[in-house]
Amino acid sequence: MQPLIHIVGGGLAGTEAAWQLARRGQRVTLHEMRPTRRTSAHQTDRLAELVCSNSLKSESEQTAPWLLKEELRRLGSLLLCAAQKTRVPAGHALTVDREAFAAEVTGAIEGEPLIEVRRDEVTALPVDAIVIIASGPLTSEPLAAEIARFTGSNRLFFYDSISPIVDADTVDTSIAFWASRYGKSTDGTDDYLNCPFDRAQYERFVDELLAAPSASAHIPEDKACYFEACLPIEELARRGRDTLRFGPMKPMGLTDPRTGRRPWAVVQLRQENLRAQSFNLVGFQNHMKFGDQARVLRLIPGLAKAEFLRFGQIHRNTYINAPALLSSTLQLRGDARIFFAGQISGVEGYVESIATGLMAGMHAAALATGHTPRPLPRETALGSLCHYISAAGAADYQPANITFDLLPQLDEAARTALRRDKHARHAEVCRRAQAALAEWMAADV
Repeated sequence: MQPLIHIVGGGLAGTEAAWQLARRGQRVTLHEMRPTRRTSAHQTDRLAELVCSNSLKSESEQTAPWLLKEELRRLGSLLLCAAQKTRVPAGHALTVDREAFAAEVTGAIEGEPLIEVRRDEVTALPVDAIVIIASGPLTSEPLAAEIARFTGSNRLFFYDSISPIVDADTVDTSIAFWASRYGKSTDGTDDYLNCPFDRAQYERFVDELLAAPSASAHIPEDKACYFEACLPIEELARRGRDTLRFGPMKPMGLTDPRTGRRPWAVVQLRQENLRAQSFNLVGFQNHMKFGDQARVLRLIPGLAKAEFLRFGQIHRNTYINAPALLSSTLQLRGDARIFFAGQISGVEGYVESIATGLMAGMHAAALATGHTPRPLPRETALGSLCHYISAAGAADYQPANITFDLLPQLDEAARTALRRDKHARHAEVCRRAQAALAEWMAADV
């Protein structure tokens, strides 16, 4: 009988890892503590629940997020398949109906005979077994203490925020208008509702935003360290009155049909589910108190009578100092039977979490069958992501999204030939990555 492999955490990384192991004939016990123990951000007990945005980022060809997803598709990712099945319109982004997505993944995992789902909280890691730790940014305190004991390092924290969701029927579409920035969309339709500000409305909004009290946090404010891609809107506003206009409220590429001019600022609303019953306020993560949050956000033109299905929240994010601890195959250097995957390994983003889960599953299957896990080539997005996790500077390590600057540069001849054409350079990086992945897959045993 095949050895039993334990996975701790039923989020994006854990479910993808379990699926990859089962595809390779391995028996898996997947531990998920919900609903036995809940978190401050999850709403259901389903596996692979998305708690922040419902977007898996760009599907525009020859971009870094597209490349990462293409590699995952070629390697048989369960979650990318589920995302395609539950996709909703959102311009060039791969955006899903979050409830349908979680249901699709949960059904697949629970229907796989080689996977046993246990609804229990893991507080001690199994001894003498292969373990994948994919407990995510909301790792429970007992498990975090156990991880600290195994790794011999202190935990690291930073704050992460989730955006509000508004009932679609309460948006005033005589003010908010449908449009995609610069008219770009996947199918020629306008995928975003846009709430336009004039200058006076924007100035009042910023005043009220800066004056609104923050909700209490579990960690003192003077110890907070925000990931730059997830800054609360209050933090952005404190950097300057126009910072929001050049960030999540930028009006570029949009024309207000009521005036025929570009607005002073814009808040974009993105569809949350297939029936368009709710909208996510794009880039509007915040940590105001709920009552003040409703008052301030109803100053957004078109949202004066908005009903909020979920308010923005702030929660703790836990991750290990991966470069000091992990190899490029996501194994703990001091104990090769232990793998880390997902946000706790030090990646940021849904697709990045899926990616590390897929790779941890593949590598754990190799280890279980007596083979040496093979890192993916550095030329691939997957390989470069793992290289960053395992080789970045440990002294100032921060979680990373996939970007082209994580991948190796082109050779000098290619850089010289393509120096004036960024799109052509990116296309060549993607071609090189896909060729390297194909060669790696052909050599797989």
